[in-house]
Amino acid sequence: MHADEETRSGAARPAGPEDVAALVELVNSAYRGEGSKEGWTTEADLLGGQRIDAEGVTALLRAPGTTVLVAEAGGRLTVCCELKRSGDGDAYFGMFSVSPSAQGRGLGGAMMAEAEGYAARVWGARRMRMLVIRQREELIAWYERRGYTRTGATSPFPYGDERFGVPRRDDLEFIELAKELPGA
Repeated sequence: MHADEETRSGAARPAGPEDVAALVELVNSAYRGEGSKEGWTTEADLLGGQRIDAEGVTALLRAPGTTVLVAEAGGRLTVCCELKRSGDGDAYFGMFSVSPSAQGRGLGGAMMAEAEGYAARVWGARRMRMLVIRQREELIAWYERRGYTRTGATSPFPYGDERFGVPRRDDLEFIELAKELPGA
């Protein structure tokens, strides 16, 4: 089965402790370093260092109200995302990663649809929110083509906290995007 078909057919599943090493590799390969430049979602020109480590992934997997969804192709994790339930009826979408060698095949859009459906169906979420680095205009445009809109809210980049990477510029900040979910 083609990787796109696997993801679209519902092959997304919640990650478990056995996925930690593969998640660290996937997320870091999608965002940082030379390998990330194979895809279009790289942050390598904005940030250096790791995007996440094993401790960070393990903490997400153990966090109440948080689910990490993954999908595989050829026995390897190719796409993942973090979903976090909030008490206000919203869900947070983050750590969205597609293997650079698998980008451009519809896997990201398929996982996003799976995540939106999961948040609405399992948690009753009415809206999905996310934070995106303001300078990532191409990525923001991709989300906007999928129905997300800029809320006007911003958050400062956590300079000095290397868990989020080592900034290569001093003007980074996050903007919030949101989308009403079906049934909202």
